[in-house]
Amino acid sequence: MGNVTATAEHTTSAAPEQVLAALADYSDVRPAILPGNYSDYTVQEGGTGAGTVVSWKLQATKSRVRDVLVDVTTTDDSVTETDRNSTMVTTFRVAPEGSGSKVVATTTWQGASGIGGFFERTFAPLGLRRIHGELLEKLSARLGG
Repeated sequence: MGNVTATAEHTTSAAPEQVLAALADYSDVRPAILPGNYSDYTVQEGGTGAGTVVSWKLQATKSRVRDVLVDVTTTDDSVTETDRNSTMVTTFRVAPEGSGSKVVATTTWQGASGIGGFFERTFAPLGLRRIHGELLEKLSARLGG
């Protein structure tokens, strides 16, 4: 078993503060920018920023659906989602980039061992990178660029 990591990056014309606020808005912004891989999205507690608890189903592949229940934490430059149901942690880190922002979404988890782990380490990051890439593109479009 080893850690598996998936990373997606996107640059937007929106200011870092605006991007962070949008990423931390689980009541209005998040539901509007989620790719079709997400279903049953529910805010369980809070709704904005640290202390928020959110659940959803993530359709990672045709046959793999993961029940996700995350606790949200924030810093001055990031929003982190820690899944209570697994070892999965996703961090959205925002940094100034020119007159806008660069957002890097990084997800890590403890992968399986054996042949299943090999396929997980090989293919899961590609799928998750695509899913996060779509989410970040929708975020950018919502923020105007």
